[in-house]
Amino acid sequence: MKTVRPYIYVLVVLAMVFWGMSFVWTTIVFDYLGPLSVVFVRLVISSALLLLGLRIANQLIIPDRKDMKLFFASAFFNPFLYFLGESFGVKFSSPTISSVIIATIPVFSLLAAFIFLKERLSKLNILGMAISFFGILIMLFNRNLSLSTSPLGIVCLLFAVFAAIGYSVTLKNLSSKYSAFVIVAYQNLIGAVLFAPLALTFEMDYFYQLRFDTRFLTSLLFLAILASSLAFVFYAISTREMGVSRTNIFSNFIPVFTAIFSFFVIGEVLTLQKIAGIVVVIFGVVLSQWHTAKSVRYNKVHE
Repeated sequence: MKTVRPYIYVLVVLAMVFWGMSFVWTTIVFDYLGPLSVVFVRLVISSALLLLGLRIANQLIIPDRKDMKLFFASAFFNPFLYFLGESFGVKFSSPTISSVIIATIPVFSLLAAFIFLKERLSKLNILGMAISFFGILIMLFNRNLSLSTSPLGIVCLLFAVFAAIGYSVTLKNLSSKYSAFVIVAYQNLIGAVLFAPLALTFEMDYFYQLRFDTRFLTSLLFLAILASSLAFVFYAISTREMGVSRTNIFSNFIPVFTAIFSFFVIGEVLTLQKIAGIVVVIFGVVLSQWHTAKSVRYNKVHE
């Protein structure tokens, strides 16, 4: 079995912290820019910083022509489709609910593997899925069975979940050949190009009316540098060293970080119902991944 170096655990936890906080930073930046322009600006900043850093370190390379389709495919899934769903999801719901739904990506990945790849599901997988969905329902419905958040927000977030599944497949093929910094730099650059016509066509008014202050600038830079750059680099490194299944288990902590920072930074109210939903969803996700993670470890031992 391959021994995972301690710093890899630090990197994957930091990635989850940054992604957990990103839902809060996004909510703050929405007071200044629209969803499309927020993603466009953060991707421009992120790709510029990463490409500049690679250039300074003399690590900037041009991907092989045969791999360009894979780069475009991965960038189309994430950041383009994923951020379309996540940004509008956060806009029409709340940071905590958004992060909880995004945290079900490993569960939907198992379901997709069952449907499209005919992979078998264990009883624990199925039970974990059911518990996760039940936890989401706890958060989404009030006692009178009315929705506690916008249906449009839920649809957008589920769209982001399915985009992330496609991204994980393409990322695995790229990470074996290119460094995490190179992958994320080009993905964000392609993503910025894809978002440019949308942001400049539908949200140009935001740029004319934009007011710069410390709250806006710090939140935007945190999104661009920490959430859109370092977090994805750390995740790519962790995926390469630990595998997809083991890395995804750590994503269960994202809603916890989001809930904590939402409470302290923007004053989001954490009701007992929300807290119960978070706990149930995380328990279900862990349970659904338990058999998969054990299988991965077993296979590594017997390779």
